[in-house]
Amino acid sequence: MNVYICVGSSCHIKGSYDIIQLTKKAIADHHLEETVHLSAAFCLGKCTDGVTVKINEEIICGVSSDNFEEFFQEQILSKL
Repeated sequence: MNVYICVGSSCHIKGSYDIIQLTKKAIADHHLEETVHLSAAFCLGKCTDGVTVKINEEIICGVSSDNFEEFFQEQILSKL
């Protein structure tokens, strides 16, 4: 699974660095280093919708520290 977190200007301001750190930790906590590949991406075209994450070809908008656990469960763990 390929996970891309936007680090463009808008997403950076909205907390993409925090989402990257949370994702790294969750991947390690679930021992998914060989299964989930995390990368940064520049603008994914959803600048007004909060931090944007692309999983394979699906775009998810509005990821935040507040909804991260739900996002990780629903968008990553449930699809492995």
